[in-house]
Amino acid sequence: MCYKIQEIKPLDDTAIGNIIKKVGEEYGAIGDGFGPSDAEVNAMSQHYADENASRYFIATIKGNIVGGCGIAAFNGSNDVCELRKLFLLPESRGLGLGKKLTEDCLKYAQYKGYTKCYLDTLKSMQSAISLYEKLGFKHLDKSLAGTIHNGCDVWMLKAL
Repeated sequence: MCYKIQEIKPLDDTAIGNIIKKVGEEYGAIGDGFGPSDAEVNAMSQHYADENASRYFIATIKGNIVGGCGIAAFNGSNDVCELRKLFLLPESRGLGLGKKLTEDCLKYAQYKGYTKCYLDTLKSMQSAISLYEKLGFKHLDKSLAGTIHNGCDVWMLKAL
């Protein structure tokens, strides 16, 4: 199945926001302390821009948005970035989209000079964790200081 990956645009905000909330609910990521509840979810394109050393990519199949993933500074750091909001609809899983989105984010992070990439997720998201491990992320015993996602129970870091 063919897919396309591109930078988010304002007209994509509603669709990707709905996907993030829907997939988050599927995995129990509901309420404060979870990414789908972040204020940025309702206007992703306004929060990810090159001038902020951040980017959010969306994936489409046959013109329909099926998911996305972003990268941005972690807690204002110039060295550590955060992989954010990798969420894919069920019908788009298993096609290599998650890997491609993550790799695109990591390439962008390296281009912007970040030296480490952090992420937090949930134990219930086993396929995502497996992907992150294959891409060289290492498990941490606890979250990095400054995370706003205190509902997460898996924390990982990768040297870039």
